[in-house]
Amino acid sequence: MEAILDILFRAEVALIILIIILLKTSIKFVPQNRAYIIERFGKYQSTKEAGLNFILPFIDRISADRSLKEQAVDVPEQSAITKDNISLSVDGVLYFRVLDPYKATYGVEDYVFAVTQLAQTTMRSELGKMELDKTFEERDILNTNIVSAINTAAGPWGIQVMRYEIKDIIPPSSVMEAMEAQMKAERVKRAQILESEGDRQAAINRAEGEKASVVLAAEADREEQILRAQGEASAIVAVAEAQAEALQKVGEAANTEEGQKAIELDLATKAIEAKHAIAKESSVVLLPDSSTEAGSVVAQATTIIQALQSGKGA
Repeated sequence: MEAILDILFRAEVALIILIIILLKTSIKFVPQNRAYIIERFGKYQSTKEAGLNFILPFIDRISADRSLKEQAVDVPEQSAITKDNISLSVDGVLYFRVLDPYKATYGVEDYVFAVTQLAQTTMRSELGKMELDKTFEERDILNTNIVSAINTAAGPWGIQVMRYEIKDIIPPSSVMEAMEAQMKAERVKRAQILESEGDRQAAINRAEGEKASVVLAAEADREEQILRAQGEASAIVAVAEAQAEALQKVGEAANTEEGQKAIELDLATKAIEAKHAIAKESSVVLLPDSSTEAGSVVAQATTIIQALQSGKGA
C-alpha cells in the first residue's frame, strides 16, 4: 500500500513539474518594440508583438527576434568617382527601422548587411551624378537622394530608412591642395573687395563733406547778400524819408513871409554864382541897370538859371 502511495505521489510531482514546464514554454512575454516570429513545424505561423503571448510547447518555436527600434549602422569608408572624374573616400551613418518583421526575416538573409551594402552602392551611384564642388555644397540633397533610392530597393525587406548622413568626404591630396589654393585666392579677393569698398565709401564721405561745405558757404554768402541788400534798402528808405521830411519842413517854412525872403535871398545868391560861372566860360550876359530890386534880381537869376540848364541840355 505504501508503495502504491509512493508511486502516486511521484506521479503527481512529475505531472506538476510537466505542467510547469509546459506553462513556461507556452507563455512568452514579448518586450516593448520587439517582435517574435513563430514557426510551427518549420513553417511561419504568426508574429507575436509586445505583451503576453501563448504558443504551443514542443510544436511552436521562436525563429527570429526582431527589434522594431530605429537602428544606426556605420557605413564603412569606400571610394567613389564623381561626375568630373575625381576619386573620393566617403563614409556615413545609416538610420533605419524594421517595419515588417516577417519580410525582414524571410525576405533577406541578413537585413543589416543587405541595407549597409545597398547604402554603399547607392552612395557611389549618387556621387557619380555630381561634380566635386556640388558634393560639398549639396550634401543635404545627396543624403535625401540616397535615402529615397534605398527605400525603393529595401521595400521588399520590410525596412524603412529614416535618414542617411555622410560623415566625411575626403578628396585626393592634390585636389585638397588645389582647393586650399582656391580658398586662399577667394579670401584674398574678398579682402581686396572689402578694402576697395572701404576706399569708395571714404571717397563718397569726403565728397559729401565737401559738397555740404560748399552748400553751407553758398548759403552763408546768400544770407550775407540778402542782409546787405536789406541794409542798403533800409538806408535808401531812411534817406528818402529824411529828404521828404526836409522838403516838408522847407515847404512849411516857405509859406511864411520870412521863408519867402529867405528864398529870394537864396535865389539872388544863386544868380550871382551863375553870373560868375558865365563869366568863367567867356559868355556875355547883359542885365539892365535898373534891376536893383530884389524881385528883379530874383527874376533875372531865375532866367539865368533856366538859360544855363537849357544850354547844358542842348
